[in-house]
Amino acid sequence: MPKMKRNSSMADRIKVTGRGKLLRLRVRRKAGAAFASTPVRSTAHHRRHTGMVEVAKNDTKRVRRLLGR
Repeated sequence: MPKMKRNSSMADRIKVTGRGKLLRLRVRRKAGAAFASTPVRSTAHHRRHTGMVEVAKNDTKRVRRLLGR
């Protein structure tokens, strides 16, 4: 029987808390202008999109399956 493998790209994007909640980084934060040398978006925009948020209830089943949980 082959081993159950998790999706490594999803594992990099999602953090599982101690209680089993799934957290993700907010959109428009990880790539592009957020890390560019000349900021395209305003400082207020970056502030609004900081931190982690919980994965939507509709997506939790799909994400858990990709994580192998």
